[in-house]
Amino acid sequence: MHATQSSQHSATNRAGIARQLLSANESYRDSNNPRWSLTLRLEARAECRHKLEALLAEAPEQPAALGLLGRVAMDEGDYDQAQVLFNRSLDLDDQQPQQYTNLGYWALATERPVLAEQYFIEALELDRQSAAAFCGIAHAKRTRGQYDLAFLHYRKLLATGLEWPSIYSGMLACAEHLAVDKADPELIRDATALLRRDELPHQQIGRFVGAIIREHYQLTAEDTRIDLDVASQDELLVLALEQTLMPEPTVEELVTLLRRAILTEVAHTAELPEQRQRLAMAIALYADRCGHALAAEDDELRLIAAINDSIAGQLVMAESLESIAGSLIISAMYGALFHQRFAMELGRWSLMDWPVATQPMMAASYYDRATEEAIKQNFEEKAEELCLDKPDVPQAWPSWSQLAYRNQTSLRTLIARELGQPTEALPDTLRIMILGAESGQRALELAHYLEDVEVVAVDESLANIAKASRRAEELGMTNVVFWPWSIARCFIDDGQTVQWIEIGRLPSPALADVDLADVVRRASHAGSVVHLHTAVAEQTPGDRQIRRLIDEHELQPTRNNLLRLRRMVLNNRQDPIWRELLNEADFYGLGGCRDRWFSPQDPQQLKRLISLMSSEVSWKLVKAKDSDGHSLATAPVQQQLQAEALGNEVQSLMGQTLSVYFVKRR
Repeated sequence: MHATQSSQHSATNRAGIARQLLSANESYRDSNNPRWSLTLRLEARAECRHKLEALLAEAPEQPAALGLLGRVAMDEGDYDQAQVLFNRSLDLDDQQPQQYTNLGYWALATERPVLAEQYFIEALELDRQSAAAFCGIAHAKRTRGQYDLAFLHYRKLLATGLEWPSIYSGMLACAEHLAVDKADPELIRDATALLRRDELPHQQIGRFVGAIIREHYQLTAEDTRIDLDVASQDELLVLALEQTLMPEPTVEELVTLLRRAILTEVAHTAELPEQRQRLAMAIALYADRCGHALAAEDDELRLIAAINDSIAGQLVMAESLESIAGSLIISAMYGALFHQRFAMELGRWSLMDWPVATQPMMAASYYDRATEEAIKQNFEEKAEELCLDKPDVPQAWPSWSQLAYRNQTSLRTLIARELGQPTEALPDTLRIMILGAESGQRALELAHYLEDVEVVAVDESLANIAKASRRAEELGMTNVVFWPWSIARCFIDDGQTVQWIEIGRLPSPALADVDLADVVRRASHAGSVVHLHTAVAEQTPGDRQIRRLIDEHELQPTRNNLLRLRRMVLNNRQDPIWRELLNEADFYGLGGCRDRWFSPQDPQQLKRLISLMSSEVSWKLVKAKDSDGHSLATAPVQQQLQAEALGNEVQSLMGQTLSVYFVKRR
């Protein structure tokens, strides 16, 4: 009788522990729910920890509970404690694939991809169906630079029906690094699948998609023929034109030929047939994205001028929007509707009044530009644009579609976990200042994924400020502002300081009154972090040659001059001097060319900033990463800093493509 009661009591205990473990797992899932705010997820994590500690007080050797507590510790940034708990769990039961998987992700988090892969393989030996372990192998191979193998792993995961955001973002990250020399059907399906995911930052795979299209249409062959019917039905081509910018000269030629073919067909039939409309609108979106850098022949321009005259007449006659839409699509392939003489008439309608299919094109070519123009009116720098022709007004650059995927966290957590710095004295809301934010993608990502920050983004380009401000408003973000240097200087002159300074694009020589080193010195305080890169872009032989031509001929940054300079490069692209330039994404947008050639970054600004950081009395180097994001030992980097400070340019950090983090000592 006593044995029976003891057995029943033991079974009751096991059932109670199982219920507690199930409840803790539910809380843990809630703590990683991307739809929840960071505050709610932190509360769920604390609740999970409380439940696990209560369970372990009753059953201290419960292996699954120890493993889950290790996951909580890892999420909190306590990697040492996480490893101890995972190993302790395996000591109690070494047949747990979940704990080997946990150790794999711990190894990834602590930058040990080889060890991570070994743990994931051990997990798969115990459970061949573990998607988390298989995905971990893909992440490990990507971290090791084995992008082709990682890409195939992600492809296999998608084939099983999994829809994890980390799979798509990992696959996209691999695609950036793949060299494509053959466009097989599977690769076309992969690229199409990525472009169909609206949440992905398609701007990152322009090179990958462009290479596939180049090989698919054999654009490098001398006798290439393009069938307009085939192109109109090519889902990958149309999606690529709608979503990204392809830095590939043969693809630019393809788009130019397709545009001309559509215009020729319209000239003969006096209408834009339905089967051409989506391709034509995609080309219009692409043309807008590249700042209408596509070359056009004189006969095309004459025909477009006639179409624009016709549109003006249709608007005066108050014809229906449906009857005008086709002509607007054709016009938008060659120039922004906002720049046409009938632009004021278009303002009579809201974006939603237009046919649904045309709304993305209308937004890009007219309504977004109108909104950005209104934003510019708030800044005194707008006066500099008043004397320019509309097509000569600088364009925002770079062009981007979506924010890159990140897990939501807090800056306080990153400072403690990644840099090992104390956070007890930090305020509840931390300020980040980005100097040289370009068109704002990085600033918006920090403001969106870090829930304890306010972001001040500073930019030399008014067009960048306007575009980024518009995107912030569309995303409903109120914790980020975009300012020109004039306002940022007032902010700093008022004695305001920030907890984190990030250096983006360096000021150009035109900003002679801006000293980046002085700005950093005055905007920082004891404990402030400064993040900068040690390489200066836009320094190819082609860039230097074009800047020499600009100085020699005293060229102004007009649209026509930019088009002529681009055409010179494209017409002579076999010349080795242009090879590096043609490989730069900036070259494929008129805004990028304008920045590189007429407002280049000033390397002296970076040199003075690195000189400031070399003072070990005032600054401490706390982290350094290489171009692949791998952490480096800080001692050799610090030695280079000191050598440079003493005038040894051989050991200079300039040009080494490092990402370095400093903390201000006082």
